[in-house]
Amino acid sequence: MSDIILKATNINKVYRRGKIDVPALKDVNIEIDRGEIVCLAGPSGSGKTTLLNLLGGVDTPTSGKIMVNGDELTNMGENELSNFRLKNVGLVFQFFNLIPTLTAKENVEFPLIIAGVPKEEKNSRALELLELVGLKHRVDHKPEELSGGEQQRVAIARALANNPSIIIADEPTGDLDSDTAKAFMNLVEDLNKTQNQTFIISSHDSMVMERIPQVYTIRDGEISKA
Repeated sequence: MSDIILKATNINKVYRRGKIDVPALKDVNIEIDRGEIVCLAGPSGSGKTTLLNLLGGVDTPTSGKIMVNGDELTNMGENELSNFRLKNVGLVFQFFNLIPTLTAKENVEFPLIIAGVPKEEKNSRALELLELVGLKHRVDHKPEELSGGEQQRVAIARALANNPSIIIADEPTGDLDSDTAKAFMNLVEDLNKTQNQTFIISSHDSMVMERIPQVYTIRDGEISKA
């Protein structure tokens, strides 16, 4: 029996440009099981990032319903959504979004500070996660002292900090060379296998799409199984 962690039903997103309505997503339906890796594929401007933002509670749909871990996002106010994201969603971006003045360890600790985690627990969790992603030897290095692949690993460790239900990654290999992109996917597959971590990854990288068994294609705001 499947354990559905996320279900989006009849999702529409319309942006207002002056007096013109611009539809970004049209009647999107998607179900994701706990412990699944899903790829959202499609060209730039197809609606991938818009959908990720809705599924992660970063934005709200114009109409439709989104359930994550039994919670209905579409009924939540701004404060509830912020709290939901902190506890349930880890975000990984193409350009890493690390804080340049903080070390790798301090970057991983940052969401734990926001969550009010005690100092000793925060410290041990950050070190544990950096070891998990193979960066135990780089904990005191700042982003400028790390390679692109190492920065992406710090970003993943940070995304894992509050033990989220889902990690959402938007074009995570877009700024990486091919070998580093493969190493990123190795890490995703390892975390999925050992931690049963659920991933939703948007990409138009053929290597990424080939390695993820469940691929959805988004084109002109409409979704279909590849």
